[in-house]
Amino acid sequence: MKRILPIFIILVIIIAAIFVFFKNNDKIKNFGNNISTTEDLQNYILNITSYEAEVEVTVQSNKTTNTYKLKQKYSKEGTFKQEVLEPENIAGTTIIQDEESLKVENTKLNLQKIYENYSYIANNNLCLEYFIKDFLESQDASTREENGSLILETTVKNESKYISKKVLYVDTKTGKPTKMEIKDHTQNTIVYILYNEININSLQKMEVLAFKLL
Repeated sequence: MKRILPIFIILVIIIAAIFVFFKNNDKIKNFGNNISTTEDLQNYILNITSYEAEVEVTVQSNKTTNTYKLKQKYSKEGTFKQEVLEPENIAGTTIIQDEESLKVENTKLNLQKIYENYSYIANNNLCLEYFIKDFLESQDASTREENGSLILETTVKNESKYISKKVLYVDTKTGKPTKMEIKDHTQNTIVYILYNEININSLQKMEVLAFKLL
């Protein structure tokens, strides 16, 4: 009887582990079933309610190319927060934006310097949500599938010679954005955003303000 009891406990543990495994597989299958067509994936991206991401942003100007590593958090409740991780000279700079205001903070730097020299960092065009807004409001938005990616392309609502078009690439297998290109009126890519890590629909507004990356 003493030997049977440990064997019974082991069997219960094995059965529980198998149950969890198949339950997780069902979740993956359900996600795949829900995102089974190009239209499904497009609707999924255009209805994002929140996201958190670590991104690498490359800004191309006439004379220089600058690369930044940023941490982003967004909630559809109206809050976007972005923190600079690199380069070291502006690391710790945070941008907090809601429906009414934009706040830039860095206790070590002159904020005027940030606005003048790093204007793209404080620009809401780096937020994925602003791509979605541009796409939904544009009369010239398009979608195509190419090389395992869903490519969403749109003109910018407040178009200028500096920012005219945005192109978002989404992995059709994972349903996650992989990169975004922001182009000027000559179709040159002036901002390139690489999504090194991104989690979708996992945040509440207070988590954005707390800014703890999951």
